[in-house]
Amino acid sequence: MVNYFLSEEQQMIVDVARQITAEKIVPQRVELDEKEQFPTEILQDIAQADLFGLYIPEEYGGFGGGSFDMVLALEEFARGCVGVATSFAASALGAYPILISGSKELKQKYMPVIASGEKLAAFGLTEANAGSDASGIQTTAVLDGDEWVLNGTKQWITNAGDAKIYSVIAITDRSKGPRGASMFVVEDSDPGFSYGPKEKKLGIRASSTRELIFKDCRIPKDRLIGRQGTGFFTVMKTLDVSRPGIASLGVGLGQAALDEAVLYAKQRIQFGKPVMAFQAVQHILADMAIQLEASRALVYAAARHIDSGAKDVSKASSMCKVMATDMAMKVTTDAVQILAGHGYMREYPVEKMMRDAKILQIYEGTNQIQRNVIGQALNKEYSRS
Repeated sequence: MVNYFLSEEQQMIVDVARQITAEKIVPQRVELDEKEQFPTEILQDIAQADLFGLYIPEEYGGFGGGSFDMVLALEEFARGCVGVATSFAASALGAYPILISGSKELKQKYMPVIASGEKLAAFGLTEANAGSDASGIQTTAVLDGDEWVLNGTKQWITNAGDAKIYSVIAITDRSKGPRGASMFVVEDSDPGFSYGPKEKKLGIRASSTRELIFKDCRIPKDRLIGRQGTGFFTVMKTLDVSRPGIASLGVGLGQAALDEAVLYAKQRIQFGKPVMAFQAVQHILADMAIQLEASRALVYAAARHIDSGAKDVSKASSMCKVMATDMAMKVTTDAVQILAGHGYMREYPVEKMMRDAKILQIYEGTNQIQRNVIGQALNKEYSRS
């Protein structure tokens, strides 16, 4: 691995996350995957290590770090299990809208319990007709006296049922188009709020995925995040900040797959020598390593770009998400190929890694949508030049 000259604090984050991964995540990942079990105890261990507050300002009980600090922790957790890492990352995704657009009162109320890991958060955007096309949102919120009344459903929500705090986007004025959506904080105990059954998935099986159901769900008026009509702005800003985190899951997963492939290639004897000695195998492993390190460099650069306070981060955020998650799919598939028949068996971890990799190209904006974002940014840049 290239030396990225981490600070002492950043190296500490890596070391702590790596220890949790080795001692808690790796020994349990097979069982969590097979039982489709939410990693409650592991998340409690992460909370005890004070890593839930990495990106949250100190005034709200956090570490006071930024996107890069989250990327470092997520990469290590993903080396153990992307399902566990996704559960951790999704809480940040649910918290970002409050941090970005919420009032001081909302931040004071919710950030400390999220930073401590006492309560998990989740992000309610996707619907049956609103995935890549967020403008297709059907969930509504109507003001009734001192309460907002929500009706509708959200689909495929990570941490649903296990989180206690939800950032949810709903239409408050359909006549205004994109400016007619607003974001709200919904709590697990709010009347009229319930969940669908737990989804059965190809990969990240330790992560909970459920439907959010709002049937005359009443929440206090002051749970509006930001101003009415700014929901899409908050969503876009949230995803800009969070996508390097998804990219880092790809980097961690890619590293784990490369590690397994190299170890196997050095131990597997064919024709009287380790398969690592064959140039065909060396070339596959070399390409895996090149793609992995290039992705890591771009993810780190994008995260640091965000932390610099740059105004326009969408292109960098999308670029690192595309590159790192496409890499993860390729590298995990190559790892299965290197292990050959063994790689296809559940006894070896690479088959799970390949299953887990696929979702990284899909959630938080498909990689095709990310390419649209990049293309539109290029069009703007070259129009000015």
